[in-house]
Amino acid sequence: MKIAMIGSGYVGLVSGACFADFGHEVICVDKDPNKIEQLNKNIMPIFEPGLADLVEKNVKDGRLSFSGDLTEAVKDCDAVFIAVGTPSRRGDGHADLSYVYAASEEIADAINKPTVVVTKSTVPVGTGDEVERILSKKLDASQFAVVSNPEFLREGAAIDDFKRPDRIVIGAETEWAKDVMSEIYRPLFLNKSPIIFTGRRTAELIKYAANAFLATKITFINEMADLCEKVGADVQEVSRGIGLDNRIGSKFLHAGPGYGGSCFPKDTLALIKTAQDNESPIRIVEAVVQVNDQRKRAMGRKVIQALGGDARGKKIALLGLTFKPNTDDMRDAPSIAIVQALIDAGAAISAYDPEGMEIAANIMPDVSMAESSYDAAKDADAVVIVTEWNAFRALDLNKLSSSMAGNVLVDLRNIYHPDDVAKSGLEYTSIGRG
Repeated sequence: MKIAMIGSGYVGLVSGACFADFGHEVICVDKDPNKIEQLNKNIMPIFEPGLADLVEKNVKDGRLSFSGDLTEAVKDCDAVFIAVGTPSRRGDGHADLSYVYAASEEIADAINKPTVVVTKSTVPVGTGDEVERILSKKLDASQFAVVSNPEFLREGAAIDDFKRPDRIVIGAETEWAKDVMSEIYRPLFLNKSPIIFTGRRTAELIKYAANAFLATKITFINEMADLCEKVGADVQEVSRGIGLDNRIGSKFLHAGPGYGGSCFPKDTLALIKTAQDNESPIRIVEAVVQVNDQRKRAMGRKVIQALGGDARGKKIALLGLTFKPNTDDMRDAPSIAIVQALIDAGAAISAYDPEGMEIAANIMPDVSMAESSYDAAKDADAVVIVTEWNAFRALDLNKLSSSMAGNVLVDLRNIYHPDDVAKSGLEYTSIGRG
């Protein structure tokens, strides 16, 4: 089938490349001419393991291309996916849908055959209705159908998530739209991947509900970690003890400095706003957002406490800046709040991250970026592990210790065992280990 992907960011680029790998003819569109130029040179705008090779392969085979011309790209397509950004709107936290609606206006002008228009972007309930209204102003009802097909891609594992999904959610109101979507996802259907056909509004809500629930699990175990520290329990054993219950599950029960990234922060806020607008407040999610925001900055105070309560004039090395490993995404990363708290306390910060330093440098101009973990730790009074990159899981702790001026190691991801750290002479602080 012929597919146009409007938006060549994280979701659009990964989805477009995977659809092309399924055998479809895909053209990815973006307003940014520099991004299109870079993509045509196989230079990826994001770091995602395996993406460059997947794009190169499908471009070479003639199934994937890139363009800045939406009108030409949409012509003769069987389906047009809207995969533009929906950031939090300033002031009220609602999802900014201006890019979705602008794309819909352009699509309405470009369609020249019956086409399924698919919202791949994460959008609040009822967005598909508005997209349908926009298209209806210029097109007959027989010329289009609007479908919701939310993405469930984890940064750092997006290609595998797309090709081996837990489920595919398709919110469609007409049979012919279901048929088109079934054909698009036919390779996964043949592989027995669960496909849920539901109403469009239900599909839109499934995405938000899923992210809010995962954010709740993270926040729950973080609060349990605080309690563990007070009562002398071990949060990792608590996580294992409850995670082995099949009704709960072990995923997203790893205590840490709080959630960040491109999805959970903005999606929880958007869900709260939708619930409030419909006079059905979701107080659990409201509490999750409040607790998570407080936790990020509390991690800065935890580092200061490990230094004896005073960070003024101290050098602190941060290992890991991105919100999670295997990505260069700095959006709402816990490191941002931690850095600000430490700088406010008078500390000097050095940092190392395998992929995120170029973006981080623009966000954290007062942080000195290092060439390696050991370079960051040189003459530091404390080293703080913020992101659990594999590169930090097997550090030479003796070498680390010998390069430092102090001896404090704060592990906000619990990737080391206290006994192993003690052998190196470092004073170890972790999360939820009383």
